Amino acid sequence: MRWLRQNLGFILFMLGMLAARSSFADHYVVPSGSMERTLFPGDRVVVDKRAYGLRVPFTLAKLTRGDAPARGDVVVFDAPDDGTRLIKRIVAIGGDVLEVRAGHVFINGVPGDAKAALDLRLGGGPDVGPLRVPAGDVFVMGDFRGNSRDSRYFGFVHEEQIYAKAERVYYRSGEGFAWRAL
Repeated sequence: MRWLRQNLGFILFMLGMLAARSSFADHYVVPSGSMERTLFPGDRVVVDKRAYGLRVPFTLAKLTRGDAPARGDVVVFDAPDDGTRLIKRIVAIGGDVLEVRAGHVFINGVPGDAKAALDLRLGGGPDVGPLRVPAGDVFVMGDFRGNSRDSRYFGFVHEEQIYAKAERVYYRSGEGFAWRAL
């Protein structure tokens, strides 16, 4: 008991830090080249876990509502098919009519790739649609369209599966520390 009293401040501090990391902000290491020209393998990215609502630590239960996911947001989420944590760009949101042709996205018949730094060296991947994105879901794609396992393969991502919004690259291999907005 004496040990606990002597170390209670440190224990509470560590529990607070763990809760903050699980609810507010974290970092993510980019595992693949599917987001190339925007993100590269090994990039370390700061992610905002509050962007779409503050959650109870270690759960999916929301304490507050945040912003709705938007087209162009780069998000970290759990893939619906196998739970792998991925990072991709939201290209369509609930209610949108989406079509993908030769790697280019059309939303409601209008080109919709304005925020993506596209890489089509390996082609654009499979064509999709037109199809309507269900309410509460998003359609995600990598910026390196021919090298991305994304919604064209595993389907829509439920908004609840989104872990965080990627905000900035803080470290890039070969370049060192930086502070680049996405």
